[in-house]
Amino acid sequence: MPTDVSNPKEYQDIFHWAETQKNGTIPSFAARKNDPYEYMPGLGNSFESEAIPGTVPRGQNSPRCVRFGLYAEQLTASAFVAPRHSNKKAWLYRARPAVAHQGFTDMPDNPDTESNFLPINPRVRISPTQLAWLPFDLPGSRDKVDFVSGLKTIAGAGDPMLREGLATHVYLCNESMEKRALVNSDGDYCIVPQQGALDIQTEFGHLYVQPGEICVIQRGQRFKVKVDGPTRGYILEIWGANFELPELGPLGANGLANARDFLHPTAAYEVTQNDPWEVIYKLGGKFFKSTQQHCPFDVIAWHGNYVPYKYDLTKFVNVGSISVDHIDPSIFCVLTAKSRDPTAPLADVLIFSPRWDVASHTYRPPYYHRNAASELMGLIYGEYGGRSDDFQPGGISYECGMVPHGVAYEEFFEASKADPPAMQISKGSIAFMFESNKPFTITDYAWNSKKKHEHEPKMWDNLVDNFSGHKEEVEKIMASLKSVTINQGK
Repeated sequence: MPTDVSNPKEYQDIFHWAETQKNGTIPSFAARKNDPYEYMPGLGNSFESEAIPGTVPRGQNSPRCVRFGLYAEQLTASAFVAPRHSNKKAWLYRARPAVAHQGFTDMPDNPDTESNFLPINPRVRISPTQLAWLPFDLPGSRDKVDFVSGLKTIAGAGDPMLREGLATHVYLCNESMEKRALVNSDGDYCIVPQQGALDIQTEFGHLYVQPGEICVIQRGQRFKVKVDGPTRGYILEIWGANFELPELGPLGANGLANARDFLHPTAAYEVTQNDPWEVIYKLGGKFFKSTQQHCPFDVIAWHGNYVPYKYDLTKFVNVGSISVDHIDPSIFCVLTAKSRDPTAPLADVLIFSPRWDVASHTYRPPYYHRNAASELMGLIYGEYGGRSDDFQPGGISYECGMVPHGVAYEEFFEASKADPPAMQISKGSIAFMFESNKPFTITDYAWNSKKKHEHEPKMWDNLVDNFSGHKEEVEKIMASLKSVTINQGK
């Protein structure tokens, strides 16, 4: 157990967040000790936060005069008549409203990003081939690339203008966004840092997100990203839905990702005058630029339930079989997003983190399978034992729905010889999977990348037909059955 969890990499060695609490011998804490910000817990709550006490109006949302001459602005993310449980909104009280800008201009297309994943788009490819990518190169020291400029799209499904679909990206950057903010008008970002922490400023306050944590910035929310040196990570973008916790079913009230472990920012404002800013809007996959003469993060207070948030993956409460066989991978689901199909999600975010494996009389590696979901997988840190190819932190693996996959013969052979003991697996490692009921198409950027390699089909060549070696035994069994049938017929 680490003695000093102020070093962010020491969190990679813990088995679970519970270790940081030192068996109750110290006051418990909700965020990593090197995290500079304060947060409010509870996914799905309605929050209220004031950088200056007494700012939020009581008993109403939009009074004739807000204290300090502030402007009231509502950010509405759902239909006005959406049911109460799914109605998403936030009231912001700010120095100048977002409407105070100087118009929009088109930005040059980023050839490495994509939003239309329909097969008729010549910039994407559909393939059943099992694909993988080595870690994408970070920008060189001579290049200055921020979070927006460093976005690269890998694969996806649908189109944001249809309001249902998703995209998967990587970001590769080495510079902070300066006087520049981003608004994704298409959908929600689930951001997964892999190398380097992200210091994210939003209209609601700050989020500090490190490898081993994830954050969600929702549609229409302005943010900018500060980095310290070469930084890399993954993004799952969804259109037409919001992330939520999966249902627990027979698990009951607790387990997997618990709502109270999701952390939301507290109000923190930045007010400037005659200070040129760019606000970049992503709409329909295209980028537009708006300029304004004041900071877009001038929110003194806010309240609502449409708020960005982060989650520490070391807090995930794993569940699984304690007798025999594997449970379906839905037990690893952190967040889900609904689709129009009530029986299949648009997207799931799953993680594979340190846990006990105790199932006896059970083939322990992932069993050979074909399933309806498309699976795009990445590794945040450590080693992942469920892959047979060269799977590195920062890399990607992809399998299309209904394409068979599983481990190589050597792993199958070793796992079939003897029942392994109860053991801790995935120690010092967190891998994740973006899963969807939709088939993905692959972007030109990813398809033509020198980092791409196919899963080597030869690794399954030794999966020989063992059944035919039992020919005589089977013939005797079948002959005896035939004899019994004839005698019974008499």
